[in-house]
Amino acid sequence: MNPSRRSFIRSTAVAAGLPLFNVGAQGVSPNEKINHASFGAGGKAGSDIGMMMRTGHCNLVAVAEVDETRVGKIKKNYPEARIYKDWRVLLEKEHKNLDSVNVSTPDHMHAPIAVTAMKLGLHVFGQKPLAQNLYETRRMAEVAQETGVVTQMGIQLSSSTYERLAVRMIQDGVIGKVKEVHIFSHKTWGDPGTLPDRCDPVPETLDWDLWCGVGPKKPYLGNKYYHPSGWRKRLDYGTGTLGDMGCHIYSPMFGALGIKAPLSVKSLGSVPNKTNWAIDEKFEYIFPGNTRTAGKTVKVIWTDGAHRPPQALMDLFGEKMPKQGGIFIGTEGVLLAPHGGLPVPYPREKFADYRYPKFPARDHYGDYVDAIRGEDVKPIADFVTYGGLLTETVLLGALSSRFPNETLMWDAANLRFTNHDAANQFIRRTYRKGWKVDGLS
Repeated sequence: MNPSRRSFIRSTAVAAGLPLFNVGAQGVSPNEKINHASFGAGGKAGSDIGMMMRTGHCNLVAVAEVDETRVGKIKKNYPEARIYKDWRVLLEKEHKNLDSVNVSTPDHMHAPIAVTAMKLGLHVFGQKPLAQNLYETRRMAEVAQETGVVTQMGIQLSSSTYERLAVRMIQDGVIGKVKEVHIFSHKTWGDPGTLPDRCDPVPETLDWDLWCGVGPKKPYLGNKYYHPSGWRKRLDYGTGTLGDMGCHIYSPMFGALGIKAPLSVKSLGSVPNKTNWAIDEKFEYIFPGNTRTAGKTVKVIWTDGAHRPPQALMDLFGEKMPKQGGIFIGTEGVLLAPHGGLPVPYPREKFADYRYPKFPARDHYGDYVDAIRGEDVKPIADFVTYGGLLTETVLLGALSSRFPNETLMWDAANLRFTNHDAANQFIRRTYRKGWKVDGLS
């Protein structure tokens, strides 16, 4: 899209008091491609770039990547894309040429990059979890609403037929009113070990200072301790197993029941140490009930690693028991919703004649791109009404692991715990000296 035309449309809409969401939607003709940039080049960022380009409606204009070894495929497949190391430089030099970005970095840099991009009027596809802490997550949703840009969180399976079936089945009352939910993952994105007492040489191809970004600059450790994937286990940069998988696996419950914020959360599993998230976690949330639940409240239990749902439930499913997923216990039956698999109601003999409803397929990336292009579609996991609220629920559990066996009462409206001042100290973080981000610092 022509940058001057976009600026004209935006300024005209602002003067007229029109919502900026419509500016973005009207700013790109359906016959034009959107100009896109990626923060990150390898791993999930590489996958996100590929999915954006697969829509056939994107030009990859620029990429920011702190590790030179991860840009080879970008240079080969998109030779015209400009490569930067510093995300701030990319936005400074390229924002007038851009319509959209994807933020696919380690968790601790999601909010600084995305908030800055949104404030420049850019649409944002942001990987899960939306941010690394509760304050940043709330600000992500607020800035998205203030600017009116199109947003989508990277929980791709929320657009899949399988997850949408689970949501529809619960909302249709197939298993009656929901009494309790168990959500589980076999993953172990934690580390009970202590921080190694050494400092390894930083590879010449890696800008370690930029990688650390707003987080603390710690001595570099090789063997993938931080980069490119070990960061998920570290308190300063990641959000553990719950942060990594929670936004995915909580999504069916969140969408089906429409419960936005818990009343309380309690950690019943392992405890993080000074530097790392724990493995073998267990969290008990209490949510307010509604017309889809059996009581005035509903309990939602997360387990990961060695912790599993109750044995009676696993015996019910037998060999069909998945490694990850959700179990919805209703007044009329039980729904097993494997992560990425077909939801199945139990007991099987009772539901032998059940026929699944049919509905059109959705494309998680395509919906985001089409919304920017002005198509009549709303992304399923936008930051304001879905992604931010879901991420807050997930991060509440992660935070509670620091205070085992204590019930933390949550006041979502004021973003604070009403009964635990010590827990409130972890709702936001202080950025590293020299780093200031407008809208966050």
